[in-house]
Amino acid sequence: MLGTLDWRPADGRRDLLADPVAAAIGGLPGAEAAEIDPELADTAAFCERYGVPLDASANCVVVAAKRGGEVGYAACMILATDRADVNGVVRKHLGARKVSFAPMADATALTGMEYGGITPVGLPEGWPVLVDEAVAAAPHVVIGSGLRKSKILLPGKALTALPGAEVLALAL
Repeated sequence: MLGTLDWRPADGRRDLLADPVAAAIGGLPGAEAAEIDPELADTAAFCERYGVPLDASANCVVVAAKRGGEVGYAACMILATDRADVNGVVRKHLGARKVSFAPMADATALTGMEYGGITPVGLPEGWPVLVDEAVAAAPHVVIGSGLRKSKILLPGKALTALPGAEVLALAL
């Protein structure tokens, strides 16, 4: 297993998952969950405390894409060691005039997840999930659970099976 956490099958630990994540987790075979200190949910602190390498941790960035007065949302999955090319690759792929990080209040209200725990599992229907090719190729990645008090561990390729998932070269 990865790090010092007590990983258990996520489907059996729905108490560690936000409601939309719990509803969708059954579609991800091999997903495991572990409880963490919610004060250590931010990536750097989490990795240091629980012995998880930064390159085995993937962050979910929610972006707001604007075009013609319309706003759409998407999730970008990027390794913690990388930064997503939001203004280049993401903007062009979404066909948007402007892309920015979604405001925290919007991201949490729309996803039903806690800030610092947002994950691509259980996102609203129709949201694109843009998965960086390094995340998709990773044997295992740690992602959010929708709550700050836990994390999910799964094969990177499992993220490519999520509704709306597309693999792209997102890293700068």
